[in-house]
Amino acid sequence: MSVNKVILLGRVGRDPDVRYVAQNQPVASFTLATTDRAYTNANGVQVPERTEWHNIVMWGKNAEVAERYIRKGTQIYLEGRLRTRAWEDRNQVKRYTTEIYVDSFELLARPANAASQDQATRPSANAGPQANSNGAPF
Repeated sequence: MSVNKVILLGRVGRDPDVRYVAQNQPVASFTLATTDRAYTNANGVQVPERTEWHNIVMWGKNAEVAERYIRKGTQIYLEGRLRTRAWEDRNQVKRYTTEIYVDSFELLARPANAASQDQATRPSANAGPQANSNGAPF
C-alpha cells in the first residue's frame, strides 16, 4: 500500500493558464506560494521566512472553476497528488517537473482588489440609478 497525497494552503502566484486538450478537455495551470513563518529556535538562532512555489494543475470542472474565479493573490486550500513528468528542452537535455494534480479545492479569500473589479465590470440590470421609497437615488 502507498499514499500520494498533498494538502496545501497558499496564495496563487499568477492567473491560471487554461488550455483545451483532446475532446475539448480544459486544463488549468498556475503557481501557488506557501510560506513558513520566520522564527527563533531554542538556541536563539533566527530562521528566516521561507516561501515554496508549487506548480498546480487542474483538469475538467476544476479547471473551469479556476478559469472563472481564481486570480493572482487568491488564497486557496487544495488536496491532490504529486506527479513528476520528464521533458526535453531545446538542447535535448532531459528535464523533470514535479506538479500537484488537484483532486479538490476551496477558495478561501480573494485578492483585495477583486471585489472592486467585480463591481466595475459587472453589468447592471437597470440602466439608471434606483430610487428608494422617497424618490432619492441613495
